[in-house]
Amino acid sequence: MKTKTIVKRVIDIALTVTLLLLMAFQVTEQLAHEWLGVSMFALTVVHQILNRRFYTTIFKGKYNALRVFQLIVNTLLLLSFVCTALSGMMMSRFATPFLNGILPSSIVRQGHLAMSHWSFVLMGLHLGLHFGIMVSKLQNKTARIVLGIVMTGISVYGFYLFFKSDILNYMLFKNPFAFLDYEKAWWLVLLENLAMLLAWGFAAYLLSLFLRSVTKKG
Repeated sequence: MKTKTIVKRVIDIALTVTLLLLMAFQVTEQLAHEWLGVSMFALTVVHQILNRRFYTTIFKGKYNALRVFQLIVNTLLLLSFVCTALSGMMMSRFATPFLNGILPSSIVRQGHLAMSHWSFVLMGLHLGLHFGIMVSKLQNKTARIVLGIVMTGISVYGFYLFFKSDILNYMLFKNPFAFLDYEKAWWLVLLENLAMLLAWGFAAYLLSLFLRSVTKKG
């Protein structure tokens, strides 16, 4: 494997882990949360640089349903990351306190809450669009079936947690405050976040299979 490919994989893993920690504010609390946010911003910049070829191909070639979906997800993910980072910086007390107070705190807080959850969902979709690469490496049919059953179970539980946590209302700007369970064990918080992320990833993977089959039939 080429060095650049290895670096890309490391950055991708770091982005995913950092996102899971950022969505676990009750585990990290304010100081660590802010510096994790700064790290996420830096990793995102590096990720864009390493994958800059994507931008050179946007206006090249033909677009089918799957490619349109990929472009929409990637564009919205980048925009939501930028909005999350900017709103976070404007609420910062430790990392970027000089930006604090530029806009009313109530507006910034609600915007950050909504955009961070949009980033979380879109990140799941983005990851799911790459599941096919990993699945294709499994040559054993039984292993694929087992993986499918496991991912289905995780996804059902993940979507249950997603709606139970009222995340949709955060995304729709209906809840101005986050309601977090500070009594829950840190490892359980991270595992639940991972289950929700994988649920959206698996949904994107299944949708990509459908769109690919539609394109082939067309």
